[in-house]
Amino acid sequence: MSSTPKAKRGRVSRWTVYIVRCADGSLYTGIARDVVRRVEEHNSNNRLAANYTRARRPVVLVYQELAATRSAALKREHQIKHMSRRKKETLVLGRIEGVSDRWNAKRGDPYPR
Repeated sequence: MSSTPKAKRGRVSRWTVYIVRCADGSLYTGIARDVVRRVEEHNSNNRLAANYTRARRPVVLVYQELAATRSAALKREHQIKHMSRRKKETLVLGRIEGVSDRWNAKRGDPYPR
């Protein structure tokens, strides 16, 4: 049995944890399978956009990292949401070695720096 998670129809299930910067400068973290579509939803669709981002448009994607499963993505999202603003900004700039490197070492870095 393979350790790669499978979705319906035999496709690999990949999730992305992402951070967007809102028009007011705040950061919003979420997960999605298709980040480009999700950012478009945040910017244009009131029904599908997160409540937080609706009043803070436009949003711009500033960070993303892959997770193998939805569960792994949710755990990472939770970890990022509990970081200080300063640590999030550092993560966006690619300079958090302790947090992101530990995460990437365990799961493999899909976006090597």
